[in-house]
Amino acid sequence: MSQQHTIGKSVSLSGVGLHTGAAAQVTFNPAPENYGIRFVRTDLEGSPEIPADIDYVVDLSRGTAIGKGDARVYTVEHVMSCFAGLEIDNCRVEVTAQEIPIMDGSAMPYVELVRQAGIVGQNAERQYINIDEPVMYTKEKSDVAVAVFPLDYLRITLEIDYKYPALGTQHTTMQSLKDYVSDYASARTFCLLSEIQTLREKGLIKGGSLDSALVVQDVELTQERIDYIRKLFDNYKGPIGPGENAFLNSTELRYWNEPCRHKVLDLLGDLYLLGGPIKAHILAARTGHAANIETAKLIREQQKKKGTGGGSGAIQLSYEDITKILPHRFPFLLIDKVAHIVPDKEIVAIKNVSFNEEYFSGHFPGNPVMPGVLQIEAIAQAAGIMGLYNNYKENDSQGISADVLFMGIDNARFRGMVRPGDVLRIEVKMTQFKRGVGKFRGQCFVEDKLVCEADGLAMFQKK
Repeated sequence: MSQQHTIGKSVSLSGVGLHTGAAAQVTFNPAPENYGIRFVRTDLEGSPEIPADIDYVVDLSRGTAIGKGDARVYTVEHVMSCFAGLEIDNCRVEVTAQEIPIMDGSAMPYVELVRQAGIVGQNAERQYINIDEPVMYTKEKSDVAVAVFPLDYLRITLEIDYKYPALGTQHTTMQSLKDYVSDYASARTFCLLSEIQTLREKGLIKGGSLDSALVVQDVELTQERIDYIRKLFDNYKGPIGPGENAFLNSTELRYWNEPCRHKVLDLLGDLYLLGGPIKAHILAARTGHAANIETAKLIREQQKKKGTGGGSGAIQLSYEDITKILPHRFPFLLIDKVAHIVPDKEIVAIKNVSFNEEYFSGHFPGNPVMPGVLQIEAIAQAAGIMGLYNNYKENDSQGISADVLFMGIDNARFRGMVRPGDVLRIEVKMTQFKRGVGKFRGQCFVEDKLVCEADGLAMFQKK
């Protein structure tokens, strides 16, 4: 059994956000089993928490940003890469501004922070995301591609191809996570000199410095340009000069293919937003944050179809949890477990259809079929769990002090039969939620076949 891990004590570092230029302190705190990774904006009223999960990704323009409500945390990928590489499952990350500090442009400062805190094993078992069938992502009209293949551990093979001589074609393979700290964590982010000049002129990368990234010298560095760059980066006091190796200031590379290795670092961090460790061989070409997250979404969809939430950070509910949220009991409780839930947004629930179900004795006993109205009821119960979950506390033996009132069902359609031995997968998404009233769309599947669908309306209220 592979154990979950957290850190041994609270540790902090301070720095400046690349894009916002805001000074921030980041504090890693120990967290209990099955807590996952959560970012907390301690500078905002109520210290809102944002789960480190792809369902909370809100921006990918210059990095990976997550958000919930009005709270945002930008540039989380290096911290997430650190946690993935060191196999940290549970940590509360407190940050005093809206962006994680860029530091030297790599994940190594955060690796060193975790090492300072120490890594502590926990009793709960790690829940791996296992790939059973290949997952493929390609971007239309581009050479961007990511392929995910079954493997019993994690390996990443990646290549980049740029027209600039300093970059050119590079490739690398991280054979396993054992290589992460020594060969990938210290790889720095990279950018083009012309690109950072344009971004700075637009008032972006306010916290950027010429030594917080590898700068590719893609334009001629005249004295006039040097003076202009010095003016743009008025707080930078270091040298600005041409590079014999085609990098500004002849910056010494930490690896011959450092840019390519940084892409692996980013990919690892973005995929850890699936909520847990993945076992797979990942082949990627010319990828970036957007492609990484789209690939993660495809993996999440595959996991939903399997009836698994994927990852120790994913919210999953047992039968015991469900009975504390819903008042229903046998034989009318139609949800056996919850494989995945994003409160107030979506849920994937499972019903194992047994031959011993009470209704089979009278509903076509010679050719038993699950009544369609009970499939609709299963959708309604799943929606109830989704809408009431925020009132649930795992250690509360008394259940929740909230209730749900179903107000309407529309557009119900039955598209296939459900028989004994089938596993009914119920997927429900909230389409609108306002003042305690939610509209939702539910679908039931047996394997990949849609068997039932309906829209519903319900009121969620505290008792």
